Amino acid sequence: MQNSDNEGVIVLGATPIGNLSDASPRLREIIESADVIAAEDTRNFHHLAHALGIKPAGRVMSLHEHNEAHKLGEVIELAREGATVLVVSDAGMPAVSDPGYPLVAAAMEAGIRVTAVPGPSAVLTALALSGLPTGRFTFEGFLPRKAGERRKRLGALLHEERTMVFFEAPHRVADFLASAIEAFGAQRQAAVARELTKKFEEVRRDELGALKAWADEGLRGEIVVVISGASAPDTASIEDLLPKVSTLVADGMRMKQAVAEVAEAAGAKKRDLYEAVLAERHEAKK
Repeated sequence: MQNSDNEGVIVLGATPIGNLSDASPRLREIIESADVIAAEDTRNFHHLAHALGIKPAGRVMSLHEHNEAHKLGEVIELAREGATVLVVSDAGMPAVSDPGYPLVAAAMEAGIRVTAVPGPSAVLTALALSGLPTGRFTFEGFLPRKAGERRKRLGALLHEERTMVFFEAPHRVADFLASAIEAFGAQRQAAVARELTKKFEEVRRDELGALKAWADEGLRGEIVVVISGASAPDTASIEDLLPKVSTLVADGMRMKQAVAEVAEAAGAKKRDLYEAVLAERHEAKK
């Protein structure tokens, strides 16, 4: 599929996350026509192509986290010479917790066109099936394996109000949930999704404490953990904040500084609080 106009392209191809029937017609077409297929694991890619009844016409090369930095130049040069380079990971969309991001960044820097064949996503599938709010979410991927570093990362998310999505290995899920309980409390709502789109797909939603007890029994398969965000803090009314400003001023703090500190701590608008303080003082003088 060498481009006649000598302008190559890098294509990110989303592969099935479990059910092979989820491979899109576009993915099938480009597997058959691409000049080069850069695969995270060439054996897994050949297995996928065989299962789909497809015979790749192009050269298959490896592109994984351990060699990506060294292969960037080669892939970009292939595209610069007019080749269509298909990039695939073992499952889902490349560059999302998979190899691909450095290549995309380098290709765009080099002026190489990058496009995608969208498809299955473990992140979106788990989020949609979790029963948790989907309007706003954050994808955190895999957290550090060391307990201390993992707790630190989760602690930084204590006040995150968006739904949070994580990847985790099955043998570490119980430890992950234990750290999540330390950070968010055992009552925080969450969901654990395993084997998405496969025969034994399971999505269990409960409080973190109950999910931890379940995970202690041992889990298998690919795992996605979805945790609800923190409740939005109750915003105090301006009138409720006036006594706090008065207390700080009585202790010797300048009024503007007192207003700024109280407004910041309460998440209120400094200007509104300042005007309310002036109005209160004006009324007191009458």
